[in-house]
Amino acid sequence: MDRIDRKLLNLMQRDASRTNVDMSEEVGLSPSSCLRRVQRLHKSGVIDRIVAILNPAKTERAIKALVTVELKLHGDQHMRRFLNSAIAEEAVSHAYAVTGEIDVVLMLRLRDMEEFDSLCDRLFRDQDNVARFVTMMIIRTGKEETAIRL
Repeated sequence: MDRIDRKLLNLMQRDASRTNVDMSEEVGLSPSSCLRRVQRLHKSGVIDRIVAILNPAKTERAIKALVTVELKLHGDQHMRRFLNSAIAEEAVSHAYAVTGEIDVVLMLRLRDMEEFDSLCDRLFRDQDNVARFVTMMIIRTGKEETAIRL
């Protein structure tokens, strides 16, 4: 990956709806060369996918929460079972297995507290392997970045 690839990727991370012609002018390439580079970045897996980033305040899922989970039983099989349950939940936007005292960190996007209560029943209260979970409701977002700085 060279300087031009990084510039293209930074442009696309800020606004992937930009036209190929627009990006080619910005990086100083012909449109066909620019398109070939973007296609190569897709094919190589550097660009995983292109998505629309929604404004949470304009959706039905404006409530955001972080949940830390401590499991009773450890090991790959137990972790995988819990993570599979978590990722099947519509409200779970991010699910991470982590090191330290906590085993899992979940990011939730919720419609309301009723949805949260139901999710807690399914994921935490009715699970034999959940020792403890702590919920932090997000009251203000200082920074939420999707771009990876190159």
